[in-house]
Amino acid sequence: MYKVLRKKVLTDTGVDRVILLDIEAPLVAKKHKPGHFVMLRIDEKGERVPLTIADANPETGAVTIIAQEVGSTSKQLGRLEAGDHILDFVGPLGQAAHYPEHKHVVCIGGGLGVAPLYPEVKHLYQTGSHVTSIVGARNKDLILLESEMQEYSHEFYIATDDGSYGTKGFVTTILQELIDSNTPVDLVIAIGPIPMMKAVANLTRKYEIKTLVSLNSLMVDGTGMCGACRVTVGGETKFTCIDGPEFDGHLVDFDEQMRRLSMYKDKEKEVLIQEGCGGANGCQ
Repeated sequence: MYKVLRKKVLTDTGVDRVILLDIEAPLVAKKHKPGHFVMLRIDEKGERVPLTIADANPETGAVTIIAQEVGSTSKQLGRLEAGDHILDFVGPLGQAAHYPEHKHVVCIGGGLGVAPLYPEVKHLYQTGSHVTSIVGARNKDLILLESEMQEYSHEFYIATDDGSYGTKGFVTTILQELIDSNTPVDLVIAIGPIPMMKAVANLTRKYEIKTLVSLNSLMVDGTGMCGACRVTVGGETKFTCIDGPEFDGHLVDFDEQMRRLSMYKDKEKEVLIQEGCGGANGCQ
């Protein structure tokens, strides 16, 4: 059993609710590196779900995860409080992020993608890269980890779809402005919704800027056994759980990923209705 040490609600608009949990998992915290994720199961009847490690403290043994309450399991996760326990918490899994030496890295996070981006920004900053961060969301209320991202960024920008905060537009709006200003960019890291990562990759491809994206494929076991998380990269089949989650954004078949991520949406809706979780504020 893994104890919940802390719970914090990061955003709650009545429709979108994002929660942060610190989980007591000292072995995971000790081995964690940026890019890793965990597979968790809340109880014996629960499903296995992958969540990126947003942060870890080897001294306290705390592992930070961030989740948006969308499906049945994430809503159940959101009902946990400090002192509660999670049955299974397996990790760290996946390939840790590996970066050659880059002078200037632009890190782009969209929506919940800021959570897995944060440890990479922190690592790059602390190892000597010049870090420019761009965070995007639909509106001001949905911006995540603003102060944390600013702390480890040399330049920091925000884009909102409705213009309620920062630049009105998309993250690609700001990225294009950086490129147009002739600012040298050695590497772009983009993490967020598939359409956002696809748009970033399409933009950087024109300028031959190396781009890495992190995929949130459907997973069952997280160890390469089931093949559910397969993705096509450069015409080859890869498994997100053991080959990723980061891949060359210029080689990923994003359209295939979008189709696969939508496969079980109807089933998820049926489960939420059965559990009485169809309302905006979670289970009734």
